[in-house]
Amino acid sequence: MGVTPKLLRVLKGERLDAPPVWLMRQAGRYLPEYRALRAEKGGFLDLATDPESATEVTLQPIRRFGFDGAILFSDILMVPWALGQDLSFGAGEGPILTPALVDHALDGLTRVPERLDPVYATVRRVAAALLPETTFLGFAGSPWTVATYMVAGHGSKDQGETRRFAYRDPAAFAHIIDTIAELTVDYLSKQIEGGVQAVQLFDSWAGSLSPAQFERWVIAPNARIIAALHTRHPDTPMIGFPKGAGGKLPAYANETGADAIGLDETVDPEWANAVLPVGVPVQGNLDPLALITGGETLDAAIDRVLAAFPGRPHVFNLGHGILQDTPIAHVEQLLARVRAR
Repeated sequence: MGVTPKLLRVLKGERLDAPPVWLMRQAGRYLPEYRALRAEKGGFLDLATDPESATEVTLQPIRRFGFDGAILFSDILMVPWALGQDLSFGAGEGPILTPALVDHALDGLTRVPERLDPVYATVRRVAAALLPETTFLGFAGSPWTVATYMVAGHGSKDQGETRRFAYRDPAAFAHIIDTIAELTVDYLSKQIEGGVQAVQLFDSWAGSLSPAQFERWVIAPNARIIAALHTRHPDTPMIGFPKGAGGKLPAYANETGADAIGLDETVDPEWANAVLPVGVPVQGNLDPLALITGGETLDAAIDRVLAAFPGRPHVFNLGHGILQDTPIAHVEQLLARVRAR
């Protein structure tokens, strides 16, 4: 029987003096090797659906930095793509989904489940390539965040179009949420079957909802997904990351059943440590801009996060994704600082 890697141990409730480290979007545009491969392969979707290339991108930051976790290189919009929407990434633009569901019925789409097959192939390749000390993380978008793209057809600052839709026709919107949740369970289950050891649910736009809507469109569907995955894969930790949840974070932690809670950079980590359930692991929550700044500012920010969780299992991470203008040397500084504990 092999040794359980550090990150997986912490996600299962063990506290380590030097917390394991991985960074959201650690495989991406701040790395010159990623930019070179992207230029060679073309568009993002071509890269993400080529298992050989997606495996290489997943492994690049592990080779360079030795992070404790490798996260699958893919995108949260693979699920709507498999549900039948067309997905494109324009140069310098965000993703576009057509037809937008604000004008079309979900049931009018023709599902294309085979669009997920390259993701599963990438999972198998990465699982075979990783060393035992590196935890392999899979992920999916949470239903609310995925639905905001499906309804509007694109990202937005306030998700206003989707919020209006949810108020105007809650039954139709519930059908969209339920459909996303159902496929997400199967999608993550197949990632786990392929070799993923823990998964993260990204709810990047959770902060735009009122408390009642948050309960209905964030907590409830995430709880269903996590319960179903716990039944199928009881030993696989689930990380919930409701970005922007703020004061609704304790309810999310108590009601979804997530095994670990991701904290964005706007959360006071000392407050989170005080209000979250005792013993539940947390992940985060360094400001990505502090990482860009570097120097003494970065050291002080790292130390504040590290000091906030005495006695609690903690995975060191950013409060959101690493930014593309992040200097490589600052990532190295971060790792040295955290690992020196």
